[in-house]
Amino acid sequence: MRFTSLPKLSLLFSTKIPRLQEPFYVQTPLVYISSNTSSAIWEPSRASSFSLPSHSTLVQLLKKRPSLTQIKQIHAQVVTHGLAQNTSLLGPLIHSYIGCRNLSFARIVFDQFPSPPPTIIWNLMIQAYSKTPSSQESLPTSADKYTFTFVFTACSRHPTLRGYGENVHGMVVKDGYESDVFVGNSLVNMYSIFSRMVDAKRVFDEMPQRDVITWTSVVKGYAMRGELVRARELFDMMPGRNDVSWAVMVAGYVGHRFYNDALQCFNDMLCHDEVKPNEAVLVSILSACAHLGALDQGKWIHVYIDKNRILLSSNISTALIDMYAKCGRIDCARRVFDGLHKRDLLTWTSMISGLSMHGLGAECLWTFSEMLAEGFKPDDITLLGVLNGCSHSGLVEEGLSVFHEMIPLWGIVPKLEHYGCLIDLLGRAGQLESAFEAIKSMPMEPDVVAWRALLSACRIHGDVDLGERIINHIAELGPGSHGGGYVLLSNLYASMGQWESVTKVRKAMSQRGSEGCPGCSWIEIDGVVHEFLAADKLHPRISEINKKLNEVLRRISMEGGYVPSTKQVLFDLNEEDKEQAVSWHSEKLAVAFGLLSTQEGTIRITKNLRICEDCHSSMKAISLVFNREIVVRDRSRFHTFRYGNCSCTDYW
Repeated sequence: MRFTSLPKLSLLFSTKIPRLQEPFYVQTPLVYISSNTSSAIWEPSRASSFSLPSHSTLVQLLKKRPSLTQIKQIHAQVVTHGLAQNTSLLGPLIHSYIGCRNLSFARIVFDQFPSPPPTIIWNLMIQAYSKTPSSQESLPTSADKYTFTFVFTACSRHPTLRGYGENVHGMVVKDGYESDVFVGNSLVNMYSIFSRMVDAKRVFDEMPQRDVITWTSVVKGYAMRGELVRARELFDMMPGRNDVSWAVMVAGYVGHRFYNDALQCFNDMLCHDEVKPNEAVLVSILSACAHLGALDQGKWIHVYIDKNRILLSSNISTALIDMYAKCGRIDCARRVFDGLHKRDLLTWTSMISGLSMHGLGAECLWTFSEMLAEGFKPDDITLLGVLNGCSHSGLVEEGLSVFHEMIPLWGIVPKLEHYGCLIDLLGRAGQLESAFEAIKSMPMEPDVVAWRALLSACRIHGDVDLGERIINHIAELGPGSHGGGYVLLSNLYASMGQWESVTKVRKAMSQRGSEGCPGCSWIEIDGVVHEFLAADKLHPRISEINKKLNEVLRRISMEGGYVPSTKQVLFDLNEEDKEQAVSWHSEKLAVAFGLLSTQEGTIRITKNLRICEDCHSSMKAISLVFNREIVVRDRSRFHTFRYGNCSCTDYW
């Protein structure tokens, strides 16, 4: 028996290896260590003492990007000291071999894994082999159904491995594993994730045996692609559904903005299935309630969570805070937040963003400072909420301070959205030239949101000259940058009564196919969400609603001092026709329906666009004359109307 002594790694790296108190004697066969055999192999006649390197030391050495020779020496240490069973050490070793493009040695370590390698290791090996002509070598010659399952799972988590997954699919068919339910499920899931639904459905149809995972995977694939009708058809055909199946369907509706369908699906789950909603279902349905402003539904879900003693995880807590904030109940959002035993960055950010959209800039900043005091570091979303809060409240100096401290204090490079907030902050405050300079000096290409913020400020402050300069600047950027800007410039000209300019701009918009988004408002009555478009004719009670609206407009004109504001009408009409045009806005129809359907309580309306000046003025008058609180959530913030005043103090 030969005794082999290995050279000390401390001679190779600057890292110092601690010695054990007792000498360690290595008794192994002769081990090849490096290409320099004269300096790497010893055959002493007796055992020599050697300090056993620790596991953490070897990992640290591997992280230093050693050369291939040094990696082999570390590998030798692993083998000779019996560390080959340590999976947390084998991973870095494989990674190092792959980094040196030595796949043969990486494969040796991979094949000797004492347990099934984790997905990240499969990803490393598959990705490495997929870049070589003989990509099939990434599978052991003794591959079984479990091996294929691991491979397809790894491929589904790495988009660059899609082609390799298809190649392995051919091996599955060749080896006769295509009828195995586990392999089939992995295949359906992989093709669904890659949106290859023709292939996913073909595998699905050819499977002799399917389970709930099979069905759920194919439903998820169609839902992810937005083919929700097909997804629902398959969902309804499922012989059995679990909580994941329902989560996939609800999340599919929410992800593609079919919020009412999501609510109906959730109700079906509670009424027709014994499956209880899991965290994913609850978070998705609370998001649907938030988007619709469906407060009653959201409150019912909160009661359901409490009644069934469902753990308030970070995701559920964040969703509840967001739902209450977006449904106009910032007080309830604060109550949920204050009642949390443990807060994380998500819950802090949700609370800050909620305060921001309600125009509570001072409270938003106070909450932000409280978060910092508790040791939390903000991320880019947190700072976006803070900047929005400053913008909606006119806190210019505070907002500028936060923006300029993003990099030095928190190491966060401002993104396009942060610059958009900065431009909005300056524009709302009337600092239009500063806002224009800020948008021109951005390190990235401004998007339509940034230009819209600046043009909106020009409209608010009546600066047509700057508006024209902005449009000329946009025109120099290329044809893809015009649409949103032309809509806003048209509105600006209309507000100034420059109808010839309006006609020219709208002609240019027509030539480019740029059309404005129609105004739409939602109101929830007795748990049912009703939708109204501008000049709506489709609601089943539209005749009653129009009659009620005429009564409302007559009363607020006589008793509330309301005078129609028609300067934002986009067509050259006579004054009477202009007044008729603004009276048909979707939020006016929604508030008339709210007054028609309820006798007391708050009327809550959600709108997809920014509320116009005339509707803002009419809502103040309605709240005074009818003694009702009205909450309107428009595209950017909340307006709470009480006793003839608005929470925004006419700064929006």
